[in-house]
Amino acid sequence: MTLTDAAIRNAKPDDKPRKLADGKGLYLLVTPSGGKLWRLKYRYAGREKLLALGQWPEVSLKDARARCIEARALLAQEIDPGEVKKAQKARQRQLAEDTLEAVAREWISRHLATKAPGHRDKVIRRLERDIFPYLGNRPVAEVTAPEILAVDCATPFL
Repeated sequence: MTLTDAAIRNAKPDDKPRKLADGKGLYLLVTPSGGKLWRLKYRYAGREKLLALGQWPEVSLKDARARCIEARALLAQEIDPGEVKKAQKARQRQLAEDTLEAVAREWISRHLATKAPGHRDKVIRRLERDIFPYLGNRPVAEVTAPEILAVDCATPFL
């Protein structure tokens, strides 16, 4: 039996976690605290695995089914959807860590270490004053040349 939106809305928490099955390994886990979490149970390389697909109502029944179909398509290609999700999370985390300011400071430590202290200090001061307040916390992969050129600098950069 497949789930309906009404059944999900009316699902009440119990003393223990409860599973409401939708089919093809997809189910809604109703926690004792009232959370409603989408889960997909699947097998990969002979082992049973569990994939978190999101929380209801942020992820609707329709979206959960679509995510289930995507995961099943990966399984058909002999790709573990759990590993794909981990790789995507790691990539997002890496993008978030590689901000323009972090990359610029690393560049300064590598390439300006042999330069005169006055020059290095001037470059750092100008970056801190003119670039970092506007673009410093953005992932470096997302910063474009026109954005850098659009920053209003009081003095020439270098």
